[in-house]
Amino acid sequence: MIAGAIAPSAEFARRLAPGVTVSVVVAAAASFLAEHYHAPVMLFALLLGMAVNFLSADGQCKPGIEFTSREVLRVGVALLGLRITFGQIAALGWQPVALVIGSVAITIVVSMLAARALGFPGIFGMLTGGATAICGASAALALSAALPDGPRKEQATLFTVIGVSALSTFAMIAYPMIVGTAHLDPTQAGVFLGGTIHDVAQVVGAGYSMSTQTGDTATVVKLMRVAMLLPVILWASLITRARGAPDGAKRPPLLPWFGVAFIVLAGIGSVGWIAPGAQSAGNEVSRWCLVIAISALGMKTHLKEILTVGLRPVLLMLGETVFLAALVLVALRYL
Repeated sequence: MIAGAIAPSAEFARRLAPGVTVSVVVAAAASFLAEHYHAPVMLFALLLGMAVNFLSADGQCKPGIEFTSREVLRVGVALLGLRITFGQIAALGWQPVALVIGSVAITIVVSMLAARALGFPGIFGMLTGGATAICGASAALALSAALPDGPRKEQATLFTVIGVSALSTFAMIAYPMIVGTAHLDPTQAGVFLGGTIHDVAQVVGAGYSMSTQTGDTATVVKLMRVAMLLPVILWASLITRARGAPDGAKRPPLLPWFGVAFIVLAGIGSVGWIAPGAQSAGNEVSRWCLVIAISALGMKTHLKEILTVGLRPVLLMLGETVFLAALVLVALRYL
């Protein structure tokens, strides 16, 4: 009986191995280039993946690439919960918490309305708005995993990852200058940087380039935005359930398993049951899973498809970024 169970598992692993292996190789190359050139690793992973997209055609690599772009992505999202501790959030007081919750919710709602006004589905606005308001490429991938499938879902996800990575890099350079122009104190500067820059790495880079206090505050505020990933995933799951399961398939769960794992890991980390070394290792595994998954997603698309999106999606993401920055600046004046 045991031998009979092992045989299908071994066959399944052999079928996935080529695609998973090539995804890992592309992710490793992207990480090397990102460290060497000090650029977003997600962007390199996408571009390198697209450069070898012929591997995702019918052949030995296709099953593993499909598995990696779906299941490894979800593992990476679940492990993001290790970054959050409720003690860090409580230490800042209610004002930054209110600012983060309000800015995330308002930005996503405005993004969905703007997407509809530009002729796109509201779900595309949720995808781009969530990436802008929460945690950049990681949020885009998490929301993509929770949202219903569509004919252009992967293209929309890849465009969002590229756009948010580019805008996050620009923000890392430009936003410290805005801090100086607005005469924000170190704590306010940290709240602004942590509340507006898309990706965690760029928040850390911008914050600590100004001062230790600004960097510490920016990092905690950013992690608060990461925590907002959970309710937004729940919202996306409700949309998916409302659309129904295709062809009589089983209705999707109210909260996907990676959302449940996100909650559990955040709770365990908050009560101190995870050693700092294990938490650091988990964060690194999460990062690698997301980079490997985006490499696989890159292999599933063609650059020509990305270039046909037109000007309107670019204007949408740029408008979302400017709106979020203006919203947080105004809130800082009154909170």
